Amino acid sequence: MMAGLQRRLRLGMVGGGRDAFIGAVHRIAARLDDRWELVAGALASEPERARASAADLRLAPDRGYDSFAAMAQAEAAREDGIDAVAIVTPNNVHHPAARAFLEAGIHVICDKPLTATLAEAEDLAALARERKLIFGVTYNYTGYPMVRQAREMVAGGLLGQIRVVQVEYPQDWLSTPLEASGNKQAAWRTDPARSGPAGCLGDIGSHAANLTAFVSGLRCEAVAADLSRCVAGRQVADNGKLLRLFAGGARGMLWASQVAPGNENGLRLRIYGTEAGLDWAQEHPNQLRHTRLGEVSQTLSRGGPGLGPAAGRATRIPNGHPEGYLEAFAQLYTDLAEQVAARLENRPPDPAALLVPTVEDGLQGMRFTAAVLASADAGSAWTPV
Repeated sequence: MMAGLQRRLRLGMVGGGRDAFIGAVHRIAARLDDRWELVAGALASEPERARASAADLRLAPDRGYDSFAAMAQAEAAREDGIDAVAIVTPNNVHHPAARAFLEAGIHVICDKPLTATLAEAEDLAALARERKLIFGVTYNYTGYPMVRQAREMVAGGLLGQIRVVQVEYPQDWLSTPLEASGNKQAAWRTDPARSGPAGCLGDIGSHAANLTAFVSGLRCEAVAADLSRCVAGRQVADNGKLLRLFAGGARGMLWASQVAPGNENGLRLRIYGTEAGLDWAQEHPNQLRHTRLGEVSQTLSRGGPGLGPAAGRATRIPNGHPEGYLEAFAQLYTDLAEQVAARLENRPPDPAALLVPTVEDGLQGMRFTAAVLASADAGSAWTPV
């Protein structure tokens, strides 16, 4: 339990009902460090399924809502109303749902990408600034201990001047027209009306772009993008290759694909500077490869010696015991809990809890995606972000 606050924070959820994938992940993450308790939800767009999903999760009958609008209004009026809401819907619902809770004065935790369009993202960022509310975006890979270790090493100058940034995120699950088979996840993620126009670049490429910015600290200034629809009849891109130019002169590439057989969740980041390089892969997240120029590569391990405080704060179990996806997700919820608790107690938050991506990071992700789409439409022309 958080020091000073003698209760768990009250969490609401929009989306994430029966048959949903990411909602369950958010709920596990929120509970892992015992900081949050789910007390309310508008868990599906159909009222009957919303109520059934609320019963599944043992929510009080009067706190299982038929719509997010009704939930925002009712929870804002309760003395024991929610402290924050998690939005875990398809992308097209992010904007109206987040706006409803911001207008009600409630902090927001939103799955990525921030919205389906850049205009929607700009609107949410402006409203969050105006209302001065906490708005976290769950780019969950930023919660891994060794990702935070990499960020700390880059910020400490251990790589020297950054020259090259390579990131890739290949998967294979959409190598066939799975959306035509009734698969719910495939159906909405390949539907531009629900996911937005960016396809794999919005779904997983947004993670790759955010991870690059989080670790390197570099701002992407321009992109040259080639997007393709490899599966016949698909409405959005399922493979994308980008050249990127960063502030300060560093260059790099980003590859995102959901049609790469043999790849499950192959997010990998490599950063090379004048003094050293770093290599991290999500499927082996507890190790970070560090190579100083002219020296033998060193593998740093989560929980092991020689790591900085950022990695230590995000580590829960001893070295050698696998720790990964759910724990990284949980780190964002734990950091956000500290931010919300600090507001309730009228004190500054622990600075170490401020690494969670914000609505501004989400907005930058949407600006990046808009530039990618514009570049692809212009025949891969260099396009400013």
